Amino acid sequence: MNPNIGIADKDRVSVVKILNALLADEYVVYTKTRNYHWNVVGPQFNDLHKFFAEQYAELNDIVDDVAERARTLGGHTVATLVEFQDAARLKEHPGQYPAAVEMLENLVADHEAIVRQLRADADATADKYHDTGTNDFLVGLMEKHEKMAWMLRSFLESKTPTRSR
Repeated sequence: MNPNIGIADKDRVSVVKILNALLADEYVVYTKTRNYHWNVVGPQFNDLHKFFAEQYAELNDIVDDVAERARTLGGHTVATLVEFQDAARLKEHPGQYPAAVEMLENLVADHEAIVRQLRADADATADKYHDTGTNDFLVGLMEKHEKMAWMLRSFLESKTPTRSR
């Protein structure tokens, strides 16, 4: 039974496609963050191990929220590893165990890619598909990813020299 929520069926189907692509990307960055949590080494091990755990926990919630948004609109979600791999725009790098700095750089790049895609998708859901609810949802996710990227970038910032007086 299709929901009668003021969005044309063809528009709901299009929005669910957007959400499924996002779901796949979210699952890739979640998996990559968990991988880095397990495999980080070096002087920042303790800090990064804990930090990655916090981030993958937040990403786990995001994955669930995206899937539930698609279901709310009457759609089904991609839900297998093969479907995630096929639908994802982000890429994994199996068998590679980068240094901590490269892990951080990879995650920053992934979060920023998601932010850019969310900007485009938020505009499309509002303007093209007349779904302001999903627009609002995507803008909220964009803000979460912007914050996560900022936190990751903060680990990469070199210490700034103190000013002389």
